[in-house]
Amino acid sequence: MAGFSSQGPYIFPNGKMNRTQIRTPHDLGEQVRRRRTELGLTQTEIADASRVTLRFVSELENGKESAQLAGIQRVLAALGLDWYLERR
Repeated sequence: MAGFSSQGPYIFPNGKMNRTQIRTPHDLGEQVRRRRTELGLTQTEIADASRVTLRFVSELENGKESAQLAGIQRVLAALGLDWYLERR
């Protein structure tokens, strides 16, 4: 699902309305790492489930700015996360 906000994009785990504002690649990486560790999964397990490389997951969690959108979407799906955007 998508929408827009003055606050920026948000991530909702498992469709619950726990909003976390994402303003930077580093913010996104922190949330990906937090969710992965909540689930007790390794980076390797998420990489395999998402069909991305271990390096991709590591770089995403470390806030690399050039991460590909398709890979990010697969990682978020594997973690049970959705993104939402709101208008500014």
